[in-house]
Amino acid sequence: MSKFGNAARDGLSPADLERVLREVGAERYHNRHPYHHQMVNGTLTKGQMQAWALNRYCYQSVIPRKDAMILARSEDPEFRAEWRKRIEDHDGDDGWSGGIARWLKLATGLGLDADDVKSEKLALPGTRFAVGAYLSFCTNRTLLEAVASSLTELFSPVIINERVPAMLAKYDYVTPDILAYFDKRPTQASRDSDFALAYVMKHADTPEKQQAVIDALIFKCDVLWAMLDALAHAYGEKGNIPPGAFDPEAA
Repeated sequence: MSKFGNAARDGLSPADLERVLREVGAERYHNRHPYHHQMVNGTLTKGQMQAWALNRYCYQSVIPRKDAMILARSEDPEFRAEWRKRIEDHDGDDGWSGGIARWLKLATGLGLDADDVKSEKLALPGTRFAVGAYLSFCTNRTLLEAVASSLTELFSPVIINERVPAMLAKYDYVTPDILAYFDKRPTQASRDSDFALAYVMKHADTPEKQQAVIDALIFKCDVLWAMLDALAHAYGEKGNIPPGAFDPEAA
């Protein structure tokens, strides 16, 4: 059992619950993953960078879908009014003017074909399973757990502040225009995580619910970690690329 397995056994004050949630992020968020460290150290090949962008598109594209599932489950119009901003952020006004479109611009800026990226057919099986598990979690678990799983956004500005300057400094084919996706994300993530954290603090009012939200955040951290594990396994030194997945050499 992890150190967080019985964290809420005796009940936590809101301040202590927030402290535990932030500890989860400090220990398990994917900015601690070796693949991320390679990225910010400037040691990824262009093919490895392309693989990251292509696979991450699967995650980006599912975000508005999982948010729509959460939205549909709430009976509170004020909650829905706030939560739908997340969908608008990623889909934009017309479906292709938001964050998903900007991620596609990142991927094509790295030399990938837009149709290949959007089809998701070249994504790793591990990526697709992780993303599907996240969508299933937000669909089938309680609304509180689904909201809590989004609290990885508490830590998003940290990884962006590590990633963007390093990519611009250490990869001569990366430009600010390619990384435009990240321009709005710190502000959006802070807004969204503030709302989600306040919701969790209000509604996680029993030890059981507090443990459930801690476990939900751990699950989401595991999803993000598993995606980088899949990349490291497929595109690391041993090169275990599954059949049908993106192959930088073939590309």
